[in-house]
Amino acid sequence: MSEQTTGPEVSTLAGDLVPTPGQTIGPFFGFALPFERGHELVPPSTPGAVRLHGTVYDGAGEPVPDALIEITQADADGAVHGVEGTLARDGMTWSGWGRCPTTRAGTYSFTTVEPGTTDGRATFFAVTVFARGLLNRLFTRAYVPGDEEALARDALLSSVGDDRRASLLAVREDDGSLRFDIRLQGEGETVFLTYPRHEA
Repeated sequence: MSEQTTGPEVSTLAGDLVPTPGQTIGPFFGFALPFERGHELVPPSTPGAVRLHGTVYDGAGEPVPDALIEITQADADGAVHGVEGTLARDGMTWSGWGRCPTTRAGTYSFTTVEPGTTDGRATFFAVTVFARGLLNRLFTRAYVPGDEEALARDALLSSVGDDRRASLLAVREDDGSLRFDIRLQGEGETVFLTYPRHEA
């Protein structure tokens, strides 16, 4: 019977160890995070349904094919809270939340309703971005165009310089849909937000 070997002996003395650089892995969003009809906050046949869509770009202006976008919003009456935590897509349960992976062309698309105003405030979709190279998710807003007075009064928009304000505004397309492109870095970079207890 021949003697088995396990390879060269490896020293574990502290002086022999070499630190490895920090790095991101993945993303592996496609394994478990997307779910059936996650992009449909309402069925497409719902009266008043609108499409919120766009493209995610990296710092070089190239589409990002493996990002994941989440939105949270008020309903058409301006009520903020739906059935929290539900993944139901039965046409009756409103959660005010959706999730959509980008396509190979870097695009995403939600079917939803336009959020109604609360106390005359500017309406928006709260947007969360997961993408390659990010150590944590990013937060932004997609404001609904139309009510210029409400937009002018909005505290967040008023705090952003004119050169970057447009990155928070959705654009009304000819077909009535809302386009909101997301630029992670570089020219036209989207304004991203931080929240209490969130480490960027």
